[in-house]
Amino acid sequence: MTWLTWRQFRAQASVALATLAVIAITFAITGPHLAHLYAASGIATCQAHGDCSTLASNFLNQVKASATYPALFALGIGVLYVVPAIIAIFWGAPLVARELEAGTFRLVWNQSVTRTRWLAVKIGLIGLASMATAGLFSLMVTWWASPIDRAAGLGAVLDSNRLMPQLSGARGITSIGYAAFAFAFGVTAGVLVRRTLPAMAITLAVFAAVQITMPLWVRPHLIAPLHHTTALNTATLDQLTVWRNGSQMTVIGHANMPGAWILSNQSITQAGHVFTGPATQACVSQTASQRACNASIARLHLRQLVTYQPASRYWAFQWYETAIFLALALAMAGFCF
Repeated sequence: MTWLTWRQFRAQASVALATLAVIAITFAITGPHLAHLYAASGIATCQAHGDCSTLASNFLNQVKASATYPALFALGIGVLYVVPAIIAIFWGAPLVARELEAGTFRLVWNQSVTRTRWLAVKIGLIGLASMATAGLFSLMVTWWASPIDRAAGLGAVLDSNRLMPQLSGARGITSIGYAAFAFAFGVTAGVLVRRTLPAMAITLAVFAAVQITMPLWVRPHLIAPLHHTTALNTATLDQLTVWRNGSQMTVIGHANMPGAWILSNQSITQAGHVFTGPATQACVSQTASQRACNASIARLHLRQLVTYQPASRYWAFQWYETAIFLALALAMAGFCF
Protein backbone atom coordinates (compact mmCIF):
# COMPACT_ATOMS: atom_id res chain seq x y z
CA MET A 1 0.00 0.00 0.00
CA THR A 2 2.88 2.36 0.75
CA TRP A 3 4.44 1.65 -2.65
CA LEU A 4 1.11 2.26 -4.40
CA THR A 5 0.56 5.54 -2.57
CA TRP A 6 4.03 6.71 -3.59
CA ARG A 7 3.37 5.76 -7.21
CA GLN A 8 0.18 7.81 -7.21
CA PHE A 9 1.84 10.75 -5.48
CA ARG A 10 5.26 10.86 -7.16
CA ALA A 11 4.32 13.53 -9.75
CA GLN A 12 3.18 15.99 -7.05
CA ALA A 13 6.22 15.14 -4.94
CA SER A 14 8.57 15.80 -7.86
CA VAL A 15 7.03 19.23 -8.48
CA ALA A 16 7.31 20.10 -4.79
CA LEU A 17 10.95 19.02 -4.61
CA ALA A 18 11.84 20.94 -7.75
CA THR A 19 10.19 24.10 -6.40
CA LEU A 20 11.96 23.69 -3.06
CA ALA A 21 15.28 23.32 -4.88
CA VAL A 22 14.77 26.46 -6.98
CA ILE A 23 13.85 28.59 -3.96
CA ALA A 24 16.68 27.11 -1.88
CA ILE A 25 19.23 27.96 -4.55
CA THR A 26 17.85 31.49 -4.94
CA PHE A 27 17.96 32.16 -1.21
CA ALA A 28 21.39 30.53 -0.86
CA ILE A 29 22.79 32.91 -3.49
CA THR A 30 21.21 36.12 -2.15
CA GLY A 31 21.05 35.33 1.60
CA PRO A 32 24.74 35.70 2.49
CA HIS A 33 24.94 39.20 0.96
CA LEU A 34 21.81 40.26 2.84
CA ALA A 35 23.36 38.93 6.06
CA HIS A 36 26.57 40.84 5.24
CA LEU A 37 24.63 44.09 4.82
CA TYR A 38 23.03 43.51 8.22
CA ALA A 39 26.39 42.80 9.87
CA ALA A 40 27.95 45.90 8.25
CA SER A 41 25.04 48.10 9.40
CA GLY A 42 26.23 47.91 13.02
CA ILE A 43 22.81 46.93 14.35
CA ALA A 44 24.08 43.81 16.10
CA THR A 45 26.63 45.74 18.19
CA CYS A 46 24.30 48.70 18.73
CA GLN A 47 21.61 46.61 20.42
CA ALA A 48 23.75 46.24 23.52
CA HIS A 49 24.08 50.02 23.97
CA GLY A 50 20.77 51.74 23.17
CA ASP A 51 18.45 52.98 20.43
CA CYS A 52 19.23 51.39 17.06
CA SER A 53 16.25 52.65 15.07
CA THR A 54 18.37 54.96 12.88
CA LEU A 55 20.76 52.15 11.94
CA ALA A 56 17.80 49.85 11.32
CA SER A 57 16.15 52.43 9.06
CA ASN A 58 19.38 52.89 7.09
CA PHE A 59 19.69 49.12 6.62
CA LEU A 60 16.09 48.79 5.48
CA ASN A 61 16.53 51.68 3.06
CA GLN A 62 19.45 49.78 1.55
CA VAL A 63 17.26 46.71 1.21
CA LYS A 64 14.42 48.66 -0.40
CA ALA A 65 16.83 50.34 -2.83
CA SER A 66 17.75 46.93 -4.24
CA ALA A 67 15.75 45.52 -7.12
CA THR A 68 16.14 41.96 -5.83
CA TYR A 69 15.50 41.93 -2.08
CA PRO A 70 12.01 43.50 -2.01
CA ALA A 71 10.87 41.08 -4.72
CA LEU A 72 12.27 38.07 -2.85
CA PHE A 73 10.76 39.33 0.41
CA ALA A 74 7.33 39.52 -1.23
CA LEU A 75 7.92 36.14 -2.89
CA GLY A 76 8.61 34.56 0.48
CA ILE A 77 5.33 35.85 1.89
CA GLY A 78 3.41 34.72 -1.18
CA VAL A 79 4.94 31.25 -1.18
CA LEU A 80 4.00 30.53 2.41
CA TYR A 81 0.39 31.56 1.80
CA VAL A 82 0.08 29.80 -1.55
CA VAL A 83 1.74 26.48 -0.63
CA PRO A 84 -0.95 25.36 1.88
CA ALA A 85 -3.65 26.34 -0.64
CA ILE A 86 -1.97 24.30 -3.38
CA ILE A 87 -1.65 21.36 -0.98
CA ALA A 88 -5.35 21.63 -0.16
CA ILE A 89 -6.45 21.76 -3.79
CA PHE A 90 -4.10 19.36 -5.55
CA TRP A 91 -3.03 16.99 -2.77
CA GLY A 92 -5.99 16.85 -0.39
CA ALA A 93 -9.14 17.23 -2.43
CA PRO A 94 -8.36 14.61 -5.13
CA LEU A 95 -6.83 12.07 -2.73
CA VAL A 96 -10.07 10.18 -2.04
CA ALA A 97 -12.49 11.95 -4.38
CA ARG A 98 -10.63 10.85 -7.51
CA GLU A 99 -10.60 7.22 -6.35
CA LEU A 100 -14.31 7.31 -5.52
CA GLU A 101 -15.12 9.08 -8.77
CA ALA A 102 -13.19 6.60 -10.91
CA GLY A 103 -14.00 3.52 -8.84
CA THR A 104 -10.33 2.52 -8.55
CA PHE A 105 -10.62 2.04 -4.79
CA ARG A 106 -12.40 -1.27 -5.44
CA LEU A 107 -9.27 -2.75 -7.00
CA VAL A 108 -7.23 -2.02 -3.87
CA TRP A 109 -9.91 -3.23 -1.48
CA ASN A 110 -10.09 -6.54 -3.37
CA GLN A 111 -6.36 -7.11 -2.71
CA SER A 112 -6.90 -7.86 0.99
CA VAL A 113 -6.26 -4.19 1.88
CA THR A 114 -8.76 -2.97 4.45
CA ARG A 115 -10.49 0.37 4.15
CA THR A 116 -8.84 1.57 7.34
CA ARG A 117 -5.34 0.72 6.16
CA TRP A 118 -6.05 2.20 2.72
CA LEU A 119 -7.12 5.54 4.17
CA ALA A 120 -4.52 5.55 6.96
CA VAL A 121 -1.60 5.13 4.56
CA LYS A 122 -2.92 7.76 2.18
CA ILE A 123 -3.63 10.36 4.84
CA GLY A 124 -0.58 9.52 6.92
CA LEU A 125 2.07 9.58 4.20
CA ILE A 126 0.79 12.50 2.16
CA GLY A 127 -0.29 14.44 5.25
CA LEU A 128 3.23 14.20 6.66
CA ALA A 129 4.64 15.15 3.25
CA SER A 130 2.39 18.22 3.24
CA MET A 131 3.58 19.33 6.66
CA ALA A 132 7.23 18.68 5.77
CA THR A 133 6.94 20.65 2.54
CA ALA A 134 5.37 23.67 4.25
CA GLY A 135 7.91 23.42 7.08
CA LEU A 136 10.87 23.44 4.68
CA PHE A 137 9.50 26.43 2.78
CA SER A 138 8.97 28.28 6.07
CA LEU A 139 12.46 27.40 7.31
CA MET A 140 14.08 28.80 4.17
CA VAL A 141 12.00 31.98 4.11
CA THR A 142 12.43 32.61 7.84
CA TRP A 143 16.22 32.16 7.58
CA TRP A 144 16.55 34.41 4.54
CA ALA A 145 14.32 37.20 5.86
CA SER A 146 15.67 37.13 9.44
CA PRO A 147 17.94 40.22 8.99
CA ILE A 148 14.97 42.23 7.71
CA ASP A 149 12.70 40.98 10.48
CA ARG A 150 15.27 41.81 13.18
CA ALA A 151 15.76 45.33 11.82
CA ALA A 152 12.02 45.94 11.54
CA GLY A 153 11.57 44.80 15.13
CA LEU A 154 13.74 47.71 16.29
CA GLY A 155 11.09 50.23 15.32
CA ALA A 156 12.25 51.03 11.82
CA VAL A 157 9.53 52.15 9.45
CA LEU A 158 8.62 49.13 7.38
CA ASP A 159 5.48 46.97 7.28
CA SER A 160 7.40 43.82 8.12
CA ASN A 161 6.61 43.36 11.81
CA ARG A 162 6.38 39.58 12.06
CA LEU A 163 3.42 39.82 14.46
CA MET A 164 1.34 41.67 11.88
CA PRO A 165 -1.47 39.70 10.15
CA GLN A 166 0.22 39.69 6.74
CA LEU A 167 3.47 38.24 8.11
CA SER A 168 2.64 36.08 11.12
CA GLY A 169 1.44 33.24 8.90
CA ALA A 170 4.51 33.56 6.70
CA ARG A 171 7.09 32.92 9.40
CA GLY A 172 7.83 30.31 12.03
CA ILE A 173 5.81 27.13 12.41
CA THR A 174 2.24 28.21 11.66
CA SER A 175 2.58 27.21 8.01
CA ILE A 176 2.90 23.58 9.19
CA GLY A 177 -0.45 23.86 10.95
CA TYR A 178 -2.01 25.57 7.94
CA ALA A 179 -0.72 22.83 5.62
CA ALA A 180 -2.07 20.05 7.86
CA PHE A 181 -5.45 21.75 8.12
CA ALA A 182 -5.58 22.49 4.38
CA PHE A 183 -4.74 18.90 3.46
CA ALA A 184 -7.21 17.42 5.95
CA PHE A 185 -9.99 19.74 4.84
CA GLY A 186 -9.34 18.87 1.18
CA VAL A 187 -9.58 15.15 1.97
CA THR A 188 -12.77 15.71 3.98
CA ALA A 189 -14.36 17.70 1.15
CA GLY A 190 -13.46 14.90 -1.27
CA VAL A 191 -14.95 12.24 1.01
CA LEU A 192 -18.22 14.18 1.32
CA VAL A 193 -18.61 15.48 -2.24
CA ARG A 194 -17.08 12.43 -4.03
CA ARG A 195 -16.30 14.54 -7.09
CA THR A 196 -12.83 15.95 -7.67
CA LEU A 197 -13.49 19.35 -9.24
CA PRO A 198 -16.31 20.39 -6.88
CA ALA A 199 -14.20 19.25 -3.91
CA MET A 200 -11.27 21.36 -5.16
CA ALA A 201 -13.50 24.43 -5.58
CA ILE A 202 -15.05 24.06 -2.12
CA THR A 203 -11.64 23.52 -0.54
CA LEU A 204 -10.18 26.63 -2.17
CA ALA A 205 -13.12 28.82 -1.12
CA VAL A 206 -13.16 27.65 2.50
CA PHE A 207 -9.39 27.74 2.95
CA ALA A 208 -9.19 31.26 1.49
CA ALA A 209 -11.86 32.34 3.97
CA VAL A 210 -9.87 30.76 6.83
CA GLN A 211 -6.68 32.55 5.77
CA ILE A 212 -8.52 35.87 5.89
CA THR A 213 -10.55 35.26 9.04
CA MET A 214 -7.81 33.82 11.26
CA PRO A 215 -5.30 36.71 11.22
CA LEU A 216 -7.84 39.53 11.25
CA TRP A 217 -10.48 38.37 13.74
CA VAL A 218 -9.24 35.30 15.62
CA ARG A 219 -5.48 35.74 16.15
CA PRO A 220 -5.73 39.12 17.99
CA HIS A 221 -7.85 37.45 20.68
CA LEU A 222 -5.90 34.22 21.19
CA ILE A 223 -4.15 36.04 24.04
CA ALA A 224 -5.75 38.97 25.86
CA PRO A 225 -4.09 42.16 24.54
CA LEU A 226 -2.29 44.65 26.76
CA HIS A 227 -3.29 48.30 27.23
CA HIS A 228 -0.94 51.25 27.69
CA THR A 229 -2.16 54.71 28.68
CA THR A 230 0.04 57.80 28.71
CA ALA A 231 -0.28 61.55 28.27
CA LEU A 232 -0.73 62.47 24.61
CA ASN A 233 2.47 63.91 23.17
CA THR A 234 1.34 66.55 20.67
CA ALA A 235 4.88 66.89 19.30
CA THR A 236 4.70 63.42 17.71
CA LEU A 237 1.19 63.19 16.28
CA ASP A 238 0.65 60.61 13.54
CA GLN A 239 -2.76 61.89 12.49
CA LEU A 240 -4.85 65.00 12.93
CA THR A 241 -8.17 65.13 11.08
CA VAL A 242 -10.82 67.85 11.26
CA TRP A 243 -14.15 67.48 9.48
CA ARG A 244 -17.79 68.59 9.56
CA ASN A 245 -16.78 72.23 9.80
CA GLY A 246 -14.79 71.60 12.95
CA SER A 247 -17.53 69.81 14.87
CA GLN A 248 -15.42 66.65 14.93
CA MET A 249 -11.69 66.04 15.23
CA THR A 250 -9.53 62.93 15.46
CA VAL A 251 -6.08 63.01 17.06
CA ILE A 252 -3.78 59.99 16.91
CA GLY A 253 -0.45 60.03 18.73
CA HIS A 254 2.64 58.09 17.75
CA ALA A 255 2.89 54.67 19.42
CA ASN A 256 6.57 54.00 20.03
CA MET A 257 6.44 50.25 20.69
CA PRO A 258 9.12 48.51 18.59
CA GLY A 259 8.03 45.09 17.34
CA ALA A 260 4.56 45.29 18.91
CA TRP A 261 1.34 44.59 17.04
CA ILE A 262 -0.79 47.71 17.53
CA LEU A 263 -4.47 46.68 17.60
CA SER A 264 -5.85 50.15 18.32
CA ASN A 265 -4.46 53.61 19.02
CA GLN A 266 -6.90 56.19 20.39
CA SER A 267 -6.91 59.53 22.12
CA ILE A 268 -9.18 59.60 25.16
CA THR A 269 -10.44 62.32 27.47
CA GLN A 270 -9.72 62.51 31.19
CA ALA A 271 -13.08 60.77 31.73
CA GLY A 272 -11.90 57.82 29.62
CA HIS A 273 -14.08 58.48 26.54
CA VAL A 274 -12.69 58.41 23.00
CA PHE A 275 -12.01 61.98 21.91
CA THR A 276 -13.98 62.98 18.79
CA GLY A 277 -13.92 66.77 19.05
CA PRO A 278 -15.02 69.44 18.57
CA ALA A 279 -11.88 70.90 17.06
CA THR A 280 -10.06 73.67 18.86
CA GLN A 281 -10.25 77.15 17.38
CA ALA A 282 -6.54 77.12 16.52
CA CYS A 283 -6.97 73.91 14.49
CA VAL A 284 -9.79 75.31 12.30
CA SER A 285 -8.40 78.81 11.91
CA GLN A 286 -6.97 79.63 8.49
CA THR A 287 -4.30 81.85 9.98
CA ALA A 288 -3.14 79.79 12.98
CA SER A 289 0.04 77.71 12.62
CA GLN A 290 0.39 73.98 13.19
CA ARG A 291 2.34 74.76 16.35
CA ALA A 292 -0.60 76.78 17.68
CA CYS A 293 -2.96 73.93 16.81
CA ASN A 294 -0.78 71.44 18.66
CA ALA A 295 -0.54 73.75 21.66
CA SER A 296 -4.33 74.05 21.81
CA ILE A 297 -4.64 70.24 21.72
CA ALA A 298 -2.12 69.97 24.57
CA ARG A 299 -4.38 72.17 26.70
CA LEU A 300 -7.13 69.55 26.37
CA HIS A 301 -5.00 67.18 28.50
CA LEU A 302 -5.85 64.17 26.35
CA ARG A 303 -4.37 60.75 26.96
CA GLN A 304 -3.25 58.12 24.49
CA LEU A 305 -4.66 54.60 24.86
CA VAL A 306 -2.82 51.90 22.92
CA THR A 307 -4.10 48.33 22.75
CA TYR A 308 -1.36 45.99 21.56
CA GLN A 309 0.27 42.57 21.53
CA PRO A 310 3.93 42.79 22.61
CA ALA A 311 6.70 41.34 20.46
CA SER A 312 7.58 38.89 23.24
CA ARG A 313 4.37 36.95 22.51
CA TYR A 314 5.42 36.00 18.98
CA TRP A 315 6.18 32.35 19.71
CA ALA A 316 3.16 31.99 21.98
CA PHE A 317 0.96 33.02 19.05
CA GLN A 318 2.86 30.64 16.78
CA TRP A 319 2.28 27.65 19.06
CA TYR A 320 -1.36 28.48 19.82
CA GLU A 321 -2.28 28.92 16.18
CA THR A 322 -0.39 25.82 15.06
CA ALA A 323 -2.02 23.74 17.81
CA ILE A 324 -5.48 24.91 16.76
CA PHE A 325 -4.97 23.91 13.13
CA LEU A 326 -3.34 20.58 14.00
CA ALA A 327 -6.26 19.76 16.29
CA LEU A 328 -8.74 20.62 13.53
CA ALA A 329 -6.75 18.50 11.06
CA LEU A 330 -6.83 15.50 13.42
CA ALA A 331 -10.55 15.95 13.99
CA MET A 332 -11.26 16.01 10.25
CA ALA A 333 -9.04 12.98 9.66
CA GLY A 334 -10.99 11.12 12.34
CA PHE A 335 -14.23 12.14 10.66
CA CYS A 336 -12.94 10.77 7.35
CA PHE A 337 -12.27 7.39 8.96
